[in-house]
Amino acid sequence: MSGQRSFFARLCRYYLLFTAGFAAFLLALSVLEQEGMPRAWIGYLFMLVTITLYATIGVISRTSNVTEYYVAGRRVPAMFNGMATAADWISAASFISLAGGLYLNGFDGLAFIMGWTGGYCLVALLIAPYLRKFSQYTIPDFLAARYGSGTDKRGASVRVVAVAATIIVSFTYVVAQIYAVGLIASRFTGVDFSVGIFLGLASILVCSFLGGMRAITWTQVAQYIIILVAFLIPAMWLSVKHADNPVPQIAYGKVLPQLSAREHVLETDPKENEVRAIFRQRAQSYQARIDGLPASWEQGHLTAQRQLDSLRQRNASLFDIRNAERYLIAYPKSPDEARVLWQAAQAQNQKRAEPIIPHAQPFPAADREQSDIKRNNFLALVFCMMLGTAALPHILMRSYTTPSVHETRVSVFWTLFFILLIYLTIPALAVLVKYDIYSALVGTQYANLPTWVSYWANVDKLSPLISIVDVNRDGIVQLAEISIDADVLVLATPEIAGLPYVISGLVAAGGLAAALSTADGLLLAISNALSHDIYYKVVDPTASTQKRVTISKLLLLAVAFIAAYAASQKPADILSLVGVAFSLAASTLFPPLVLGVFWKRANHQGALAGMLAGFGVCLYYMLHTSTMLGGNASGQWFHIAPISAGIFGVPAGLAAAVLVSWLTPAPGRRSTGLVEHIRAPE
Repeated sequence: MSGQRSFFARLCRYYLLFTAGFAAFLLALSVLEQEGMPRAWIGYLFMLVTITLYATIGVISRTSNVTEYYVAGRRVPAMFNGMATAADWISAASFISLAGGLYLNGFDGLAFIMGWTGGYCLVALLIAPYLRKFSQYTIPDFLAARYGSGTDKRGASVRVVAVAATIIVSFTYVVAQIYAVGLIASRFTGVDFSVGIFLGLASILVCSFLGGMRAITWTQVAQYIIILVAFLIPAMWLSVKHADNPVPQIAYGKVLPQLSAREHVLETDPKENEVRAIFRQRAQSYQARIDGLPASWEQGHLTAQRQLDSLRQRNASLFDIRNAERYLIAYPKSPDEARVLWQAAQAQNQKRAEPIIPHAQPFPAADREQSDIKRNNFLALVFCMMLGTAALPHILMRSYTTPSVHETRVSVFWTLFFILLIYLTIPALAVLVKYDIYSALVGTQYANLPTWVSYWANVDKLSPLISIVDVNRDGIVQLAEISIDADVLVLATPEIAGLPYVISGLVAAGGLAAALSTADGLLLAISNALSHDIYYKVVDPTASTQKRVTISKLLLLAVAFIAAYAASQKPADILSLVGVAFSLAASTLFPPLVLGVFWKRANHQGALAGMLAGFGVCLYYMLHTSTMLGGNASGQWFHIAPISAGIFGVPAGLAAAVLVSWLTPAPGRRSTGLVEHIRAPE
């Protein structure tokens, strides 16, 4: 006990020194900015110093010991495990995209916060303490032992399916994190988006490759400190600016009525309605072209070709000819491709033609039926986020790293505390930024647009993160003319608020820390599942500890580069990718985990049936209804969005597991004995 107290005290000293050093670094950069240091150098310094810091911790914490590599030696104190888990949890979706989602969707965006926070209550009550009592390394470890019934063949089949689920869920999630790394690196270093992804990947690999869970844990504690400071400073600044109060959660209540009043003014503004009418006309034009296929496609192609020929014959300027050539090259190659592109353009214009959605109004819609659909989707999303949280492999792995079951329970409390410091600030930040844009940017002359607009518009020229175009050509910015990607709002907040550029670098460092900390945990979950659960438990049970760790490191490298390549293709926005991962985790892993702890009758056949049925139903629904995956929204069940596919996958998994367990022989004494052991008081 005295040894644990001494270790805890030593950790406190180390991280207090780290916090003081980081504060001194921020102060030094602020002074250098005042003295005229170029902005680019500040961005480089933030990236260089933070990545070097993480790499240094990784090198110091390097290990080849199996227990240290997989579960950090099972000696992480509850408070520090809570900080590390919070950093693992506060991913790019939470840090970068969540406030942006609330900015765009208002009340509906709270589903993520409610679901993710509630999910941790499920982790504390239903799963984490029991996994710690089990005292192994991975989630497939527990499922294989619980449903193995004493036979290797049965345990191996459950293990393989659980590993497959772990890989699919974690890979989808890690792609979102690496995408965020590329976004941040490209903005603050000026390199190409794809290059930024692989630069960030180097930092991820140094920690997880050298020291596994041990290095990741101590790095994540440092990353949480940076995340907290980076998120709170801009929020507090805006709170003082708009409410004369440095506490965002209190300022939130004062600014929200002001935002509602501003929304009402903009809603009745004739210029705003004029812009929305233009977007409505464009949407109708695209709809007419869609209705006229294939003749409209042929006519459009012919018109584009004639336009190019005419410009060449008239010896028009090279600029005009190049533009006509680009238009012809980009023109759809077939009527089917035209239908897809024109439908997307029609939907985009129709969305921008819609009236302002009141930020504080729950489930706003034109009629009761549409409002009910929004409410149902809100509740379905909360459900999927909660159960997905309780089944995420990289989060549940944290249950194994504490010294005891009691410490695991206390650790979950600390995790919730550290998460709520951020999560209670996110809704306030969304309102403060929204009010700033509605009152300061809207109504600005186009000639006087702030410089941050052009900075962010040029990060990704093919798919701009922010776009402000004078649609009605009056020279004044209307709200309907502003298009902001949810993934850019938090990163641009310091510039929107007029803060010094050093705070922009700090927020970028915080976003990078959030993405890297989660990516580290996810990659380790994948590589450990492959090396421990497949290679060691199934392929070569006689492998030495050194060989097992080496295999894990090699697999981690391979998975990391595959994920980086997938992220470079920009498959979807961050929140969408994360939502897919949560629905799949809830549908596939939640039923066997919870039934495995609380229902002794659950058996091997039931677990397999539950995982396969839950995964199958969830995946089918996503493929069938998601337009990004080739589906059609008209195929939705009860109008539930594809991101909430887990609302169907979880009941299917639970029903299949229960039904098949009842129809097949009861599990052996070994399985029921394991349940009794993990449920017995410590």
